Amino acid sequence: MITASRARVQDFVEQTRFQQTVMAVIVFNAITLGLETSPTLMDVHGGTLHLIDRVVVVIFVVELSLRLYAYGWRFFRDPWNVFDFVIVAIALLPVTGEFGVLRALRILRAMRLISVVPSMRRVVGGLLAALPGMGSIAALLVLIMYVAAVIGTKLYGGVAPDYFGNLGVTLFTLFQTMTGEAWPDVARTVMEQSPYAWIFFVIYILISSFMVLNLFIAVVVSAMEGQVAEEVAAEVREAEAESAAEERAANAEILAELRALRAEVADLRVRD
Repeated sequence: MITASRARVQDFVEQTRFQQTVMAVIVFNAITLGLETSPTLMDVHGGTLHLIDRVVVVIFVVELSLRLYAYGWRFFRDPWNVFDFVIVAIALLPVTGEFGVLRALRILRAMRLISVVPSMRRVVGGLLAALPGMGSIAALLVLIMYVAAVIGTKLYGGVAPDYFGNLGVTLFTLFQTMTGEAWPDVARTVMEQSPYAWIFFVIYILISSFMVLNLFIAVVVSAMEGQVAEEVAAEVREAEAESAAEERAANAEILAELRALRAEVADLRVRD
């Protein structure tokens, strides 16, 4: 049972202004953490930047405490709330001694924008939904790279040992070729000794870059479309439920008026 005070706090944390304020604090904190990477600024304004950082942590703790009080244990049922809780908890860990490396993790607070901005949440949700399909495509890509690496090492290991000397070097060369980074230089080096090597490179690039990598995009887009469709369906169901509730309330009011009218008519008949 939600108490009146919890209901008021819940209404407060769900206000658009409150969420926009939290978003502004997150952006401001990300900027100040970026400024801390400048030695010149730290020499002049280091104390101010550290003070701002502490104030921001206090604001995040208060904000999280309000949400915890408003929702109770239901707070942890939302994965995004758990994400925010972990990020803020990291900020409260000591950053001295052997924990000094945790200072670099403070920038993770900027990641809270994902949980605050609905459009970012949809994008991340689409990526997570696409992970099973992406795993299958990644396995297919690894298999293609392995087969091509074995072929490339056997064909061009003696021609260009810097690029195809062993299986590990060949895999790195093929990954570089797949990304399009300086692969013409690699191809020309090999083609100086093996003129028909362009056939190997063209076939590999067509399969790995133009086919398999585009499948990743297709899977992500499909998952995001499915997520959007689910959200639209949920909104439609919610709207239908509200409409049905309003219709039931209107019907109940009409029935109450009819009963009252019948009671008045019956009372008039008795008097007559």
